[in-house]
Amino acid sequence: MTKTVLITGATSGIGKATAQLFAKNNYKLVLCGRRQDRLEALHKELSEFTSVHILRFDVRDKKTVMEQISSLPTGFSQIDILINNAGNAHGLDPIQNGNIDDWDAMIDGNIKGLLYVSKAIIPQMVERKSGHIINIGSTAAKEVYPNGNVYCATKHAVDALNQGMRMDLNPFGIRVGAVHPGMVATEFSGVRFKGDGEKAQNVYKGFAPLQAEDIADIIHFVVSRPYHVNIADLVVMPTAQASSGIVNRNL
Repeated sequence: MTKTVLITGATSGIGKATAQLFAKNNYKLVLCGRRQDRLEALHKELSEFTSVHILRFDVRDKKTVMEQISSLPTGFSQIDILINNAGNAHGLDPIQNGNIDDWDAMIDGNIKGLLYVSKAIIPQMVERKSGHIINIGSTAAKEVYPNGNVYCATKHAVDALNQGMRMDLNPFGIRVGAVHPGMVATEFSGVRFKGDGEKAQNVYKGFAPLQAEDIADIIHFVVSRPYHVNIADLVVMPTAQASSGIVNRNL
């Protein structure tokens, strides 16, 4: 049976790379994102390999999340695998200088958005007693670094929610796990530094960071394990990175 995968934040970075890999492995795709033009381009690209349906919404918008997911046509309405990938980082300021709008954006997207999408899909998994949820976290879920305050707090919350989901959904045979990447060369730093390309590029200067395709490959490995295997918590970093604050920039 062909499984249906719903991916949030599918229009760039890890989400896009995951969509591309899953399409080539014959999964049906529900791709969610904020940018209609990118969704349409991805739909055109991946329809060559599999059945694709796109949903345009911002995970922070509770009403639209519920409406869009409930609107899925019959061929896509049964979600077998949910990949909670959408998230963001805004700013890199000490707590005393933090921008409240940035805080709201991270809390609303990284925590509440993940919850909204999960709430829209989990009931059907519970009813079927089947499903797999992958929550994309960060090494920031495992440690806190200077000026990372609120972002780290939101990813710690993702880590806690991942553990709580796994406990609550255990009676229904639903697999739940998290993938926590370290430094990945995506649009992430560009968003964090509000479009300052030079600052964004400097983040990955002097070493080989992870690529979005690396994380997509790991996600595919996780979901393709036999049913009795649940990879509950996985941390992955580039070889040059030992922690959030230790990076060998001479590799």
